[in-house]
Amino acid sequence: MGWVVGWTLILLLGVMLAGCTRTTVRVKRSVRGYEHLRPVTPPTKHPDISKLPQGSSIMIASWYGLDFHGKPTASGEIYDMYAYSAAHKTLPFGTLLNVTNPQSGISTGVVVNDRGPFVDGRDLDLSYGAAKEIGLIGQGVGVVEIEYMGRDGKYVKYIKVADTLVKGSYTVQIASFEDKQNALRLKKALQLQYEGVFIAEATVNARTFHRVRVGRYKDKPAAIATAKTLAEEGYDTLVTDD
Repeated sequence: MGWVVGWTLILLLGVMLAGCTRTTVRVKRSVRGYEHLRPVTPPTKHPDISKLPQGSSIMIASWYGLDFHGKPTASGEIYDMYAYSAAHKTLPFGTLLNVTNPQSGISTGVVVNDRGPFVDGRDLDLSYGAAKEIGLIGQGVGVVEIEYMGRDGKYVKYIKVADTLVKGSYTVQIASFEDKQNALRLKKALQLQYEGVFIAEATVNARTFHRVRVGRYKDKPAAIATAKTLAEEGYDTLVTDD
Protein backbone atom coordinates (compact mmCIF):
# COMPACT_ATOMS: atom_id res chain seq x y z
CA MET A 1 0.00 0.00 0.00
CA GLY A 2 2.91 2.31 0.71
CA TRP A 3 4.12 2.25 -2.88
CA VAL A 4 0.56 2.93 -4.15
CA VAL A 5 0.24 5.98 -1.90
CA GLY A 6 3.70 7.17 -3.00
CA TRP A 7 2.91 6.95 -6.72
CA THR A 8 -0.44 8.64 -6.13
CA LEU A 9 1.28 11.61 -4.46
CA ILE A 10 3.81 11.87 -7.29
CA LEU A 11 1.04 11.88 -9.91
CA LEU A 12 -0.92 14.55 -8.02
CA LEU A 13 2.20 16.72 -7.72
CA GLY A 14 2.82 16.40 -11.45
CA VAL A 15 -0.72 17.51 -12.26
CA MET A 16 -0.41 20.50 -9.91
CA LEU A 17 2.89 21.59 -11.44
CA ALA A 18 1.49 21.25 -14.96
CA GLY A 19 -1.42 23.43 -13.95
CA CYS A 20 0.94 26.11 -12.65
CA THR A 21 3.17 26.18 -15.74
CA ARG A 22 3.08 29.57 -17.49
CA THR A 23 3.35 29.89 -21.25
CA THR A 24 4.98 33.13 -22.40
CA VAL A 25 3.58 34.49 -25.64
CA ARG A 26 5.63 37.19 -27.30
CA VAL A 27 3.40 39.66 -29.11
CA LYS A 28 4.84 41.77 -31.88
CA ARG A 29 4.20 45.43 -31.15
CA SER A 30 3.30 47.62 -34.08
CA VAL A 31 5.16 50.92 -34.15
CA ARG A 32 3.36 53.43 -36.36
CA GLY A 33 2.37 50.79 -38.89
CA TYR A 34 5.50 48.61 -38.77
CA GLU A 35 5.80 45.36 -36.81
CA HIS A 36 9.29 44.15 -37.73
CA LEU A 37 11.67 46.68 -36.23
CA ARG A 38 15.03 46.35 -34.57
CA PRO A 39 17.20 48.97 -32.90
CA VAL A 40 20.43 49.75 -34.77
CA THR A 41 22.11 52.26 -32.53
CA PRO A 42 21.21 52.74 -28.86
CA PRO A 43 20.50 56.33 -27.90
CA THR A 44 22.85 58.45 -25.87
CA LYS A 45 21.05 58.60 -22.55
CA HIS A 46 23.33 61.40 -21.37
CA PRO A 47 23.35 63.95 -24.20
CA ASP A 48 26.43 66.05 -24.79
CA ILE A 49 25.25 69.35 -23.32
CA SER A 50 28.36 71.05 -24.70
CA LYS A 51 26.48 71.14 -28.00
CA LEU A 52 23.83 73.35 -26.43
CA PRO A 53 24.23 77.12 -26.12
CA GLN A 54 25.90 78.13 -22.88
CA GLY A 55 24.97 80.86 -20.44
CA SER A 56 21.97 82.99 -21.28
CA SER A 57 20.49 84.88 -24.21
CA ILE A 58 17.65 87.17 -25.25
CA MET A 59 14.77 85.92 -27.39
CA ILE A 60 11.51 87.19 -28.81
CA ALA A 61 8.79 84.93 -27.44
CA SER A 62 5.14 84.38 -28.28
CA TRP A 63 2.73 81.67 -27.18
CA TYR A 64 0.31 79.12 -28.61
CA GLY A 65 -2.69 77.48 -27.05
CA LEU A 66 -6.15 76.09 -27.79
CA ASP A 67 -5.75 75.62 -31.57
CA PHE A 68 -3.01 73.05 -30.96
CA HIS A 69 -4.17 71.55 -27.65
CA GLY A 70 -4.36 67.75 -27.84
CA LYS A 71 -2.49 67.53 -31.15
CA PRO A 72 0.92 65.90 -31.73
CA THR A 73 4.01 68.08 -31.33
CA ALA A 74 7.03 67.62 -33.59
CA SER A 75 8.63 65.43 -30.89
CA GLY A 76 5.64 63.10 -30.93
CA GLU A 77 4.30 64.21 -27.56
CA ILE A 78 0.72 65.46 -27.37
CA TYR A 79 0.61 69.19 -26.84
CA ASP A 80 -0.82 70.23 -23.49
CA MET A 81 -1.44 73.97 -23.45
CA TYR A 82 -1.46 73.98 -19.63
CA ALA A 83 1.92 72.25 -19.29
CA TYR A 84 5.25 74.09 -19.24
CA SER A 85 6.78 73.53 -22.66
CA ALA A 86 8.08 75.47 -25.65
CA ALA A 87 8.70 75.29 -29.37
CA HIS A 88 12.02 76.31 -30.89
CA LYS A 89 13.32 76.05 -34.45
CA THR A 90 16.58 74.21 -33.76
CA LEU A 91 17.17 73.36 -30.08
CA PRO A 92 17.08 69.57 -29.51
CA PHE A 93 13.94 68.18 -27.93
CA GLY A 94 14.37 67.90 -24.21
CA THR A 95 16.35 71.14 -23.91
CA LEU A 96 15.54 72.72 -20.54
CA LEU A 97 15.14 76.48 -20.40
CA ASN A 98 14.56 78.97 -17.63
CA VAL A 99 12.48 81.77 -19.15
CA THR A 100 12.19 85.19 -17.52
CA ASN A 101 9.88 88.03 -18.48
CA PRO A 102 11.93 91.16 -17.66
CA GLN A 103 8.75 93.25 -17.43
CA SER A 104 7.24 91.13 -14.65
CA GLY A 105 10.47 89.71 -13.26
CA ILE A 106 8.83 86.26 -13.12
CA SER A 107 10.63 83.14 -14.32
CA THR A 108 9.48 79.64 -15.21
CA GLY A 109 11.10 76.46 -16.46
CA VAL A 110 10.08 74.85 -19.77
CA VAL A 111 11.15 71.89 -21.89
CA VAL A 112 11.47 72.20 -25.67
CA ASN A 113 9.25 69.52 -27.26
CA ASP A 114 8.04 71.18 -30.45
CA ARG A 115 9.18 73.17 -33.49
CA GLY A 116 8.33 76.80 -34.19
CA PRO A 117 7.58 79.67 -34.24
CA PHE A 118 6.77 79.99 -37.93
CA VAL A 119 6.46 83.78 -37.84
CA ASP A 120 9.50 85.83 -38.84
CA GLY A 121 11.14 87.72 -36.01
CA ARG A 122 10.07 85.29 -33.27
CA ASP A 123 12.44 82.82 -31.60
CA LEU A 124 10.37 80.90 -29.06
CA ASP A 125 6.76 79.76 -28.75
CA LEU A 126 5.74 79.16 -25.14
CA SER A 127 2.83 77.00 -24.10
CA TYR A 128 -0.18 78.87 -22.76
CA GLY A 129 0.62 77.70 -19.23
CA ALA A 130 4.20 78.94 -19.34
CA ALA A 131 3.25 82.25 -20.95
CA LYS A 132 0.55 82.84 -18.34
CA GLU A 133 3.01 82.07 -15.54
CA ILE A 134 5.38 84.85 -16.61
CA GLY A 135 2.68 87.34 -17.64
CA LEU A 136 3.07 87.16 -21.41
CA ILE A 137 -0.53 86.33 -22.33
CA GLY A 138 -1.80 89.91 -22.49
CA GLN A 139 1.00 91.35 -24.58
CA GLY A 140 1.19 88.26 -26.79
CA VAL A 141 4.78 88.81 -27.92
CA GLY A 142 7.69 90.09 -25.90
CA VAL A 143 11.38 89.98 -25.07
CA VAL A 144 12.40 87.21 -22.66
CA GLU A 145 15.66 86.23 -21.02
CA ILE A 146 16.70 82.60 -21.55
CA GLU A 147 19.02 80.55 -19.39
CA TYR A 148 20.06 77.12 -20.70
CA MET A 149 19.66 74.47 -18.00
CA GLY A 150 20.77 71.32 -19.85
CA ARG A 151 18.79 68.55 -21.51
CA ASP A 152 16.51 65.69 -20.53
CA GLY A 153 18.11 62.54 -21.97
CA LYS A 154 14.82 60.66 -22.37
CA TYR A 155 14.15 62.65 -25.54
CA VAL A 156 17.05 61.01 -27.39
CA LYS A 157 15.65 58.16 -29.49
CA TYR A 158 16.69 54.81 -30.98
CA ILE A 159 17.25 54.29 -34.68
CA LYS A 160 14.98 51.56 -36.05
CA VAL A 161 15.31 49.67 -39.32
CA ALA A 162 12.60 47.70 -41.11
CA ASP A 163 13.53 44.02 -41.55
CA THR A 164 12.71 43.95 -45.23
CA LEU A 165 14.45 46.61 -47.30
CA VAL A 166 14.80 46.98 -51.07
CA LYS A 167 18.46 47.52 -51.89
CA GLY A 168 19.20 50.98 -53.24
CA SER A 169 15.91 52.50 -52.09
CA TYR A 170 15.99 53.97 -48.58
CA THR A 171 14.32 56.77 -46.68
CA VAL A 172 13.90 57.85 -43.05
CA GLN A 173 10.34 57.84 -41.75
CA ILE A 174 9.47 60.05 -38.78
CA ALA A 175 5.76 59.36 -38.29
CA SER A 176 2.60 58.08 -39.91
CA PHE A 177 -0.80 59.76 -39.45
CA GLU A 178 -4.32 59.17 -40.61
CA ASP A 179 -4.99 62.87 -40.10
CA LYS A 180 -3.28 64.62 -43.01
CA GLN A 181 -3.13 67.92 -41.10
CA ASN A 182 -0.90 66.27 -38.48
CA ALA A 183 1.41 65.10 -41.25
CA LEU A 184 1.51 68.56 -42.82
CA ARG A 185 2.39 70.19 -39.48
CA LEU A 186 5.25 67.76 -38.91
CA LYS A 187 6.52 68.26 -42.46
CA LYS A 188 6.55 72.02 -41.91
CA ALA A 189 8.44 71.57 -38.63
CA LEU A 190 11.08 69.33 -40.20
CA GLN A 191 11.60 71.74 -43.10
CA LEU A 192 12.95 74.31 -40.62
CA GLN A 193 16.18 72.26 -40.64
CA TYR A 194 16.03 69.53 -43.27
CA GLU A 195 15.67 69.30 -47.03
CA GLY A 196 13.91 66.54 -48.92
CA VAL A 197 10.97 66.23 -46.52
CA PHE A 198 7.95 64.61 -48.16
CA ILE A 199 4.70 62.80 -47.38
CA ALA A 200 4.01 59.35 -48.82
CA GLU A 201 0.45 58.07 -48.76
CA ALA A 202 -0.33 54.39 -48.17
CA THR A 203 -3.58 52.48 -47.86
CA VAL A 204 -3.65 49.71 -45.26
CA ASN A 205 -6.86 47.76 -44.57
CA ALA A 206 -8.90 50.45 -46.34
CA ARG A 207 -7.34 53.18 -44.18
CA THR A 208 -5.14 55.92 -45.63
CA PHE A 209 -1.94 56.86 -43.82
CA HIS A 210 0.24 59.89 -44.43
CA ARG A 211 3.86 58.97 -43.78
CA VAL A 212 6.26 61.82 -43.11
CA ARG A 213 9.72 61.03 -44.46
CA VAL A 214 13.11 62.68 -44.89
CA GLY A 215 15.37 62.07 -47.91
CA ARG A 216 15.84 59.39 -50.53
CA TYR A 217 19.06 57.38 -50.41
CA LYS A 218 20.75 54.79 -52.61
CA ASP A 219 22.79 53.24 -49.78
CA LYS A 220 21.79 52.21 -46.28
CA PRO A 221 24.70 53.88 -44.39
CA ALA A 222 23.65 57.31 -45.72
CA ALA A 223 20.07 56.73 -44.56
CA ILE A 224 21.25 55.53 -41.16
CA ALA A 225 23.50 58.60 -40.79
CA THR A 226 20.51 60.90 -41.34
CA ALA A 227 18.39 58.79 -38.98
CA LYS A 228 21.07 59.07 -36.29
CA THR A 229 21.08 62.87 -36.53
CA LEU A 230 17.29 62.97 -36.30
CA ALA A 231 17.18 60.49 -33.42
CA GLU A 232 19.77 62.44 -31.43
CA GLU A 233 17.65 65.54 -31.97
CA GLY A 234 14.68 63.69 -30.52
CA TYR A 235 12.68 62.40 -33.49
CA ASP A 236 11.37 58.85 -33.81
CA THR A 237 13.21 57.39 -36.81
CA LEU A 238 12.65 54.36 -39.02
CA VAL A 239 14.91 53.49 -41.95
CA THR A 240 12.61 51.91 -44.50
CA ASP A 241 11.98 51.47 -48.22
CA ASP A 242 11.34 54.54 -50.29
